[in-house]
Amino acid sequence: MRKLVALPVLSADALSSVAYGPEAMLAILVLGGAAGLSYSLPIAATIAFLMLAVGVSYRQTIRAYPHGGGSYIVAGDNLGRVPGLIAAAGLMTDYILTVAVSIASGVAAITSAIPSLADDAVPIGVIVIAALLAGNLRGIRQAGSLFAAPTYAFIIAMSVLIAVGLFDAADRGFQPAAAPPLNATESVGVLLAMRAFSSGATAMTGIEAISNAVPAFKPVAWRNARTTLTWMVLLLIALFAGTIAVVHLDGVVPNSRETVLSQLAHRSFGSGALYVFTQAATAAVLLLAANTAYNDFPRVLYLLARDDHAPRIFLRLGDRLAFSNGIILLSVAAMVVYVAFSGMTGALIPLYAVGVFLAFALSQAGMVVHWWRLRDRHWRKSLFFNATGGLLSALVFITAGITKFTSGAWVAVLAVGLFLLVTMRIRHHYDTVGRALRLHPRAIELPTAPALRLPAAPDAAETPPKAPAEARRAAAEEESEETPEEIRHLSVVPVASLDLAAMRALAYAASLQQPVLALHVSPAEEEAERFRGYWSLWGDHLPLEVVVSPYRAIVAPLVHYIEALHRQRPDLTLTVILPEIVPRHWWHRALHSRTAARLRHALRPLPKIVVTTVPFHV
Repeated sequence: MRKLVALPVLSADALSSVAYGPEAMLAILVLGGAAGLSYSLPIAATIAFLMLAVGVSYRQTIRAYPHGGGSYIVAGDNLGRVPGLIAAAGLMTDYILTVAVSIASGVAAITSAIPSLADDAVPIGVIVIAALLAGNLRGIRQAGSLFAAPTYAFIIAMSVLIAVGLFDAADRGFQPAAAPPLNATESVGVLLAMRAFSSGATAMTGIEAISNAVPAFKPVAWRNARTTLTWMVLLLIALFAGTIAVVHLDGVVPNSRETVLSQLAHRSFGSGALYVFTQAATAAVLLLAANTAYNDFPRVLYLLARDDHAPRIFLRLGDRLAFSNGIILLSVAAMVVYVAFSGMTGALIPLYAVGVFLAFALSQAGMVVHWWRLRDRHWRKSLFFNATGGLLSALVFITAGITKFTSGAWVAVLAVGLFLLVTMRIRHHYDTVGRALRLHPRAIELPTAPALRLPAAPDAAETPPKAPAEARRAAAEEESEETPEEIRHLSVVPVASLDLAAMRALAYAASLQQPVLALHVSPAEEEAERFRGYWSLWGDHLPLEVVVSPYRAIVAPLVHYIEALHRQRPDLTLTVILPEIVPRHWWHRALHSRTAARLRHALRPLPKIVVTTVPFHV
């Protein structure tokens, strides 16, 4: 991507947080009355410094990880497996709450402009999440001016709003307007200030998005990414500080009926076109920020599944080349959280800060270890920046965890603990299965199956597959064998990897004294060559066909190959023999593929094809 496109697309999450971060801070300070609101400027200045420090520290991350360095990768590489998983837990919580909070804040912008919709906020939010689910399952991608427009519109709207507010304040010598009478419900002290600080710091969410997406930039990618990150941080600080300044000068205080931004827009623009533009731009950028999580959440799940910390179904791409299972999980989790908290942004904020700054802190701590080990040019400066960002992020995490624990932060802390427990148990199960399946030098010797002249590797695109109705009519003509002598067999054994389960399925197929063909689906040509090398050592007794599927799809290439094979040799009865892992406990079943069931369903319309499984119990 060009920088002018990457800036709005990758900054939507961070910049849109200006719509709720300042209000979250003020909503805490207003509990202390006018005395509490007097702390808004120093606390905002501290948050702005935190934004700068974390932004500079992520510039070092981009330099060290030019191919993309998310919190899970950085923490896992430098701190170990458990810190990496804790960082992943923070990220997953962050992405789920990004959807819930962005939708809640976007709906609040709409209901502030159209108060009659206030009672329907929860149904509206659920409908929006369902629309995001449907769109992302169809493979919608963030690209080009279509996705850049909402962020640029929001930047323009906020810039005009801040400029008008400061211009009006200049006419009265920058004297703050009188705020409405406030009744203090809490005493002003360190605890109130810390709660306000941790709430306002949620305006930093999404600041690591650019470091995750470095490969998406045009060359030189890492340099363009650092430049874009710098502009994003500067814009974020300017919009955040400008919003707080105008709120202070105009004497605006949060209320449950109208957002702070809507109140400012009403004061500056009235109820005309500029007000409508500001509210529409705010809602649009928040919707785009929610959609950003649909790119990142499934990818983190993919990385976890690749490392055997999540079910392997999250490795699979859907028909639209999207990680469909991860998208569905994100939508369901975000919808549950949104409904449980009645779509109220203020109720969701305490959960938000914990996950965000936990991931920030571990990522920056990992970078400190990285520079200490590497010690290349300027390593001391880079280590200092990352140590500063990590220390400040850790302080915000601890502050949020302590001050907001009873307000809902305990949910995020519990979610992180459960996530760590579940992912470690999943890894333990996969390690156990791996040891049970591992080949050894005395692995079973496969007998040589009877030879059969097989056709050349069929191309599934040569002839379109028969429709189910046509296939059923053909079945009446082709399935006419009445005696065993009339049936000619070919056993096809799909082999994902060479392990004991696969060897047992191959041995079973060869023991039937019928011709056998091994079939392997590989994601890349390099992987295919590697598998052929393994095959020459362990399974070269039998013919092998390798199909390259670059999108990690398994069932569709298998079905296309078997359909093409059936069309070329309609005289054969094809028996597809699948190795199947049968775990001891029922709750482990979700960790293993249901390829046999899906393949059986896909091949059912075709005649003379039998699908069977050879169980391997672990």
